[in-house]
Amino acid sequence: MELSSDIKRRFVGAWRLVSFEEVTPEGEVNFPYGPDALGLLIYSSSGYMSVHIMRRDRLRANLTSLSLEEIKSAIEEFTGFYGSYEIDETNQVVIHRVEGHVRPESIGKVLRREFSFEGDRLILKPAPNRRLTWESLATNEP
Repeated sequence: MELSSDIKRRFVGAWRLVSFEEVTPEGEVNFPYGPDALGLLIYSSSGYMSVHIMRRDRLRANLTSLSLEEIKSAIEEFTGFYGSYEIDETNQVVIHRVEGHVRPESIGKVLRREFSFEGDRLILKPAPNRRLTWESLATNEP
C-alpha cells in the first residue's frame, strides 16, 4: 500500500479501544463487549492490520477445565482478526480483507468500515448502528 496521502498516514500505528457502542432501533446504547472493553488495533505502513477486542471481565480459566457452554461464552467475549487493508478516501471507508480470524467462518471476508477522525481518535462504523472509537497510542507515549 502506497502511503500517498495524509489520511493514509494517519491510520498507521497502534490504537487503543475507547468504546464499542451499538444503538438499538429504540435508541438504547449497548456495549457488546461491556462498557469498559479492551482492544488494540494496529495498521502497518505495508498494508496489514490486526485487531483484538475483549470484555474486560472475561472469564479467566483454563479452557480444558470449562464446560462447552463456558467455552462458547469465552469465545463470544473476544474477537480478533488480521489481514490486509486499503483505504478508500473518496468514500471514507477502510476495507479489511480477513486472512485469519478467531471465528473460522469469517476467514476470507471483506469488511468495510466507514471512518472519520476526531482529533487523535479514529472512529470506525462497521454498521450504521455500531461505532468503535479508537485513540492513537502515539499520543499516550511518555
